[in-house]
Amino acid sequence: MTYTGEVEVGGPADVQDATDLVITKVAVGPMSNNAYLLRCALTGEQALVDAAADPATLLDLVGDAGLATVITTHRHGDHWGALAEVVDATGAATVAGEHDAEAIPVPTDRLVGPGARVRVGSCELEVIHLVGHTPGSIALAYDDPDGVVHLFTGDSLFPGGVGKTWSPEDFTSLIDDVETKIFDRFPDDTHFYPGHGNDSTLGAERPHLAEWRARGW
Repeated sequence: MTYTGEVEVGGPADVQDATDLVITKVAVGPMSNNAYLLRCALTGEQALVDAAADPATLLDLVGDAGLATVITTHRHGDHWGALAEVVDATGAATVAGEHDAEAIPVPTDRLVGPGARVRVGSCELEVIHLVGHTPGSIALAYDDPDGVVHLFTGDSLFPGGVGKTWSPEDFTSLIDDVETKIFDRFPDDTHFYPGHGNDSTLGAERPHLAEWRARGW
């Protein structure tokens, strides 16, 4: 089956085979948040990006294989609504950005900053700090052995623009970070997975960067 990244609350998950990392995307909760289960194809170890809502759905996704880690992309409640239940059920370690963790009511086992690495079995995710949507938002980059980079961007980057900000200063910070830390670094075929809605590639969005900056959102 071909991965589309188009999921809806109550509907089936979609699965992307990224060589050594299997990515399962599901939509949960009243704000249609995306949660991503990552499984190392070599070791079977699993991690979850954003235990957003609906713990029963997420735990069913995890299955009997267990869950080693839950990574929260940022402090907003729609991204950690099921975190306590998932951690209680699985014993997973929690990971969050060092500047957002204090606002997440479930204790964070590991605080991460720019350039930190989070392992999922034999796979490695690089932490990218993006300031603007929140002070401690993080994206996660997985460099697939076949050459395609996979980015989990939380609410910092979507198809059509950067995430919501609440001041001109926050917008400038976010668009600057997204441009320099993501678009200036990664190639056009980089596939990104946002916190809500459909996926995209950097190549599809790159022509619109100047437009986003000019409109201010």
